[in-house]
Amino acid sequence: MEYLAANDRYENMSYKNAGSSGLKLPAIQLGMWYNFGRQDNFENCKQMMFTAFDCGISLFDLANNYCLSTAEFVVGEILNKHFPHYRDELLITSKAGYRDIEGPYGEWGSKKSVIASLDRSLKKMNLDYFDIFYSHRFDPNTPLEETINALCDAVKQGKMLYLGVSNYTGEQAEAARKIAASRNVPLIVNQVRYNMLDRKPESTGAQDTDKLSLVCFSPLQQGLLSDKYLKDIPKNSRAGKHLNPNMEASDVDKYLPKIQELNKLALERGQSLSQMAIQWLLSRKSVASALIGASKPEQIIDCCKSVDFAPLSAEELARIDKIIL
Repeated sequence: MEYLAANDRYENMSYKNAGSSGLKLPAIQLGMWYNFGRQDNFENCKQMMFTAFDCGISLFDLANNYCLSTAEFVVGEILNKHFPHYRDELLITSKAGYRDIEGPYGEWGSKKSVIASLDRSLKKMNLDYFDIFYSHRFDPNTPLEETINALCDAVKQGKMLYLGVSNYTGEQAEAARKIAASRNVPLIVNQVRYNMLDRKPESTGAQDTDKLSLVCFSPLQQGLLSDKYLKDIPKNSRAGKHLNPNMEASDVDKYLPKIQELNKLALERGQSLSQMAIQWLLSRKSVASALIGASKPEQIIDCCKSVDFAPLSAEELARIDKIIL
């Protein structure tokens, strides 16, 4: 049956300009780092994308290596079968920098690597262009000019509309932006890991690049900032399966007292912990968008309700800092 998007899909989502550009990013994006591979349930992947778009999430985020380099195939098939009439309403993003093929040109930031990766990604997804394409990590062994100029060339060729960087410090991101600006190419965002429990961007200068916005992945710290681990470690969770080096059972034990205190505050506000965590993130300096992951549609709906609540007060923000820091 043909997918028809909800008529009210834009009514409850907020949008913010990326950097100094005119491009508006949804407050919440859907990422395909996990759960969108060929090993996953295809029908569930479809329903998560339908749910996300119905909630006003207009951006789907990928990378060449997500889900063992299969996410672009899966998401591309869904886009081409079920979203062809909505392509101009969507932002599709991908990245190059981490390994997705063997050999010396399968990772990092040489012109050979990033352009070949970009072309593979477009082919895998059967797309004409990406809306934003990222340098996925800073390459200390390749001149930054080589990486960014190669991607600027691709913008001129129509393979992407905007550039982004990911996992860059503030200094590295600003240097990249200036190179792109010298070519009249908009480099508009730095995608970084940032959440209540991981506040590294506050010390790397990532928040201090005034002409760049932050898109923040892992806003729930792999599920720690949700109700998933408040009582025990589910066997089918990332910590329970030991599938993610960024999420182990020891992390749950380490943070559990803080998570429980944060959950009390969320309940006082009448919202879930995950909703409060996203709301907190969206209030931080330079943050334009939170990049969520999900394993089922209901999680997406819950996260999207984050934008419905009253802003955190100064007293509540201070209470959060006291719990965490």
